[in-house]
Amino acid sequence: MKSRLNYLTGAPGVYDAMDSSDQYLQNCGLEKSLLFLVQLRASQINGCAYCVDMHSKDLAACGETELRLYSLIVWRESPYYTDRERAALAWTESITKLSDGHALETLFQETRSHFSEKEMCDLTFAIATINAWNRLSIAARLVPGRNQPEKTAKSM
Repeated sequence: MKSRLNYLTGAPGVYDAMDSSDQYLQNCGLEKSLLFLVQLRASQINGCAYCVDMHSKDLAACGETELRLYSLIVWRESPYYTDRERAALAWTESITKLSDGHALETLFQETRSHFSEKEMCDLTFAIATINAWNRLSIAARLVPGRNQPEKTAKSM
């Protein structure tokens, strides 16, 4: 597989705009491991091999267990996730798969019981951001495998 778009050289403003979203999320206060789980789950749903590769490595660098990484795709049937993580993953699926119900009120209320209003806003923004990254990466056909774990992942 060969990449077909290079945002850094073709339209650097695209990358800069997306990077500013990531910078906000790095400092928003949500746990980095939770953000990486959300990013990985949305990337799995969207079929973005580049982002699955990246966020799997980020989680591993944070000390995430292989069992939790392998079980993420079946998180509902796995006992390895906290209630807060489960709420975030359910919200991630709802926001990523909008055609399945448009973030139902009952799901929102359940998720909201685990997050403050600011955290809920930040979580929703994180989901929207990774969905945008997935679409950009898939359109560009970015090739997975070259990513190194995020530098900040090691400091978690």
